Amino acid sequence: MKPTTQQSLITELQSFGVRLADPGAGAPSRRGGAGPSDHKAMTIEGRTVMVPVHTAGAFASPYVASVPDAAGVSTIRRDGTVVGEVSFPLQPRFYAMQTLDGVPYSQIATLHGRDVLATTILQTCIRYQSRTKTCRFCAIGQSLAAGRTIAHKTPEQLAEVARAAVLLDGVKHMVMTTGTPNVTDRGAAVLCDSAFAVKAAVDLPIQGQCEPPDDDQWFHRMKAAGIDALGMHLEVVTPDLRRAIMPGKASVPVSRYLDAFSAAVPVFGRGQVSTYILAGLGDTREAILSICETLIGLGVYPFVVPFVPISGTPLEDHPTPSPAFMRELLGPLGAMLKAGGLRSADIKAGCGKCGACSALSAFEAPAESEN
Repeated sequence: MKPTTQQSLITELQSFGVRLADPGAGAPSRRGGAGPSDHKAMTIEGRTVMVPVHTAGAFASPYVASVPDAAGVSTIRRDGTVVGEVSFPLQPRFYAMQTLDGVPYSQIATLHGRDVLATTILQTCIRYQSRTKTCRFCAIGQSLAAGRTIAHKTPEQLAEVARAAVLLDGVKHMVMTTGTPNVTDRGAAVLCDSAFAVKAAVDLPIQGQCEPPDDDQWFHRMKAAGIDALGMHLEVVTPDLRRAIMPGKASVPVSRYLDAFSAAVPVFGRGQVSTYILAGLGDTREAILSICETLIGLGVYPFVVPFVPISGTPLEDHPTPSPAFMRELLGPLGAMLKAGGLRSADIKAGCGKCGACSALSAFEAPAESEN
């Protein structure tokens, strides 16, 4: 099926990136750190997506966004020809605030997309401390080293910022991720403490993200603490490639992820457990679609996003996947999701619901948009 104009434009922009005539347009973008980094949020035909603007590919992109007009609308041109319009979500008001001990709210949690509050609770990771174990695409330590965040966000800080973000900026859901602190609960415990505090302060749907814990009882504990949706991210699906790109994380095999998914779905509900898969790192289209078919059968939403290199990482020069590769991947995946009854809109919170880092949600119901 021929992709729609919106599908094509989003996949093109996320693959090539965009050069900005006004780098200060909209909310500030981030360089380095936990993802999405080196991106800027843009709204295209009502859909907010994250588009690379600070990568080497973006600096050479054929796409240029003009200075926004008085209404905040910017024209996108490719080689001088107008191909669409975008607008930029503005800087949230809660960024102007700080805690009583002087920590800016923006160092505790940030706005992702248009209405998602996101935080990395622990800005350190046992994988990141060793060159033989670190994920080669990861930049979790960069923003900490640059002083743009703090190493450990306390439950009290997260609750304070979440309440302000809801009241001042209409945030609709929250993503809590974390560096992996150990090889047992793998971050589940700190997620429980943080979610419990946030839910006591404000009624905000929360997605927790961590590696599969060693004990499936953690899924029940996370749910009881107030986590509404769970993300356990495969990122790479082919075993040999996993060992090459993320040697530490690959010690938790795909089989353990599948077992963990099977245990988590009955706790959180079908479609409320998801995984992040990075397309363009070497997994074939067939390998990604095969694991996605298995995941959908388990009730897990496979959020497939184009890989975007982050400056300062070993893979900073790795190319992004082509728009054609992404369309050939997301088209069949969208049909599989529709057949499996899984929709991003039904997810209570998290990356899949936000959808800004991928064009996937635009492919979920292609039949309606192509008639």
